[in-house]
Amino acid sequence: MKFEHLIEINDPLNPLIDTLTVEQVWRGLVLRAESPKLFVPHLDECVISERSDSGFSRSLRYGELVIDDKVILLPQLQVRYEVAAQKDISASSLVMTIEMPDEHSLWVRFQYDDGHDAATDAANAMYDDFRRSAYQESDIDTIRVLRELAAEGRLDTGLLN
Repeated sequence: MKFEHLIEINDPLNPLIDTLTVEQVWRGLVLRAESPKLFVPHLDECVISERSDSGFSRSLRYGELVIDDKVILLPQLQVRYEVAAQKDISASSLVMTIEMPDEHSLWVRFQYDDGHDAATDAANAMYDDFRRSAYQESDIDTIRVLRELAAEGRLDTGLLN
């Protein structure tokens, strides 16, 4: 299943939405990778290891399920999550890209790839519809939390990448 969607961050035609900077959005997306429990309430634990200039590796624990992934950071532009195949989990990825089509608009593009081929996607079509909906709701929640953190001033410091 390959799936992508956009969430608008700044809408110059809607004065009711607080305007965020690229830096605030970037800090929020990095914070989601480094402290995912702020964004994913059912996550039990996140352990970060093997940091480098371009990202880090993590282990996420949901009850008995542990998922190891790698986070790749392209500063001010993209956060990429890569899950290698492990036990019952196939290789997959999530890419969050900050897009600024003009000086007043700001978007985040979410791109999912579960690594399955077209035949598997066809067999899982009904299940994938549910997953797409769940992913979109999760991403909307991510931006909601990011907006709350920005409103509290927690994305204005230089503490994050």
